[in-house]
Amino acid sequence: MTRLDAGPETVEGAVGASGPRAVLLASREVPLGGVRAMEVHRALPQRELPMVGAWCFLDRFGPQRARMRVEPHPHIGLQTVTWPLVGEVRHRDAVGSDVVIRRGQLNLMTSGEGISHSEYSVGDGEVPLDALQLWVALPESRRHGEPAFERHERLPEVALGADAAATVVMGSFAGVASPASAYTPIVGAEVRVPAGTSVELPLEPAWEHAVVGVAGDVTVDADGPRAVAPLELLYLGAGRAGVTVQAASAATLFLLGGAPFEDEIVMWWNFVGRTHEEIVAARQDWEAGAARFGHVVGHGAERIPAPPLPHVRLTGRRRRL
Repeated sequence: MTRLDAGPETVEGAVGASGPRAVLLASREVPLGGVRAMEVHRALPQRELPMVGAWCFLDRFGPQRARMRVEPHPHIGLQTVTWPLVGEVRHRDAVGSDVVIRRGQLNLMTSGEGISHSEYSVGDGEVPLDALQLWVALPESRRHGEPAFERHERLPEVALGADAAATVVMGSFAGVASPASAYTPIVGAEVRVPAGTSVELPLEPAWEHAVVGVAGDVTVDADGPRAVAPLELLYLGAGRAGVTVQAASAATLFLLGGAPFEDEIVMWWNFVGRTHEEIVAARQDWEAGAARFGHVVGHGAERIPAPPLPHVRLTGRRRRL
């Protein structure tokens, strides 16, 4: 999936995290550009919190009935992590992939220096859709490399006790590693907590973490009880060996975390770079039809044009948490 809004929102990332935090941040509804009638809420980036580890973006599409038609569009410097909750989405890209993704499966696209792709819901009419779309910023060692795509239909599970469990989507959690390619120390895990259950989530103290509400209401014991509802993000900071999660009714959350990212990033539209000049060059290349982005299999000339750049220089901005 992609950013569906075509506006010139500019968000810059920052290095470092210091100590434990317990800051609750609400997702914001995103006004859409060319694609209408889809409900989208953005949990990351936030003005106070541009990144959590290498995670630099998190949108929730749904729950809703909609007809998704996201035409070919570009990416640089990131991985797209598509985690469906309800419905089916067809992914096509410039490295020849043409797949339909369903609940419990992971689509992971690594852009390297450039790739393009599209997403369509399956069928001609409106269908139930709900998904998390996340981006991982690529480190210097991988962001200039070749694009790639991988699909994982079976991901490892971690038993947390009392019938609670986690699916390890990216990176490692509780000593269990996902088979998906990761280029920085990272964790992305879906955690399911039965009604009336209290479970401990083990965390890597050197990493920063956040939990995002997906379904049901949970209470996270982080320097006192903190209620986390769907579409809310609780930033936990670094320096924690674990947190306790309680659920009065059945609940699902998504755990994000990782080592503080090595560089400041500049993120604009679908591009993650390091400088204003990189973003400008990527936009110019997309508008010119440059070979770096390839051609999405099964498509003709249709594509999403790049929005205009803001009339300011894109520069880094440090987090406020």
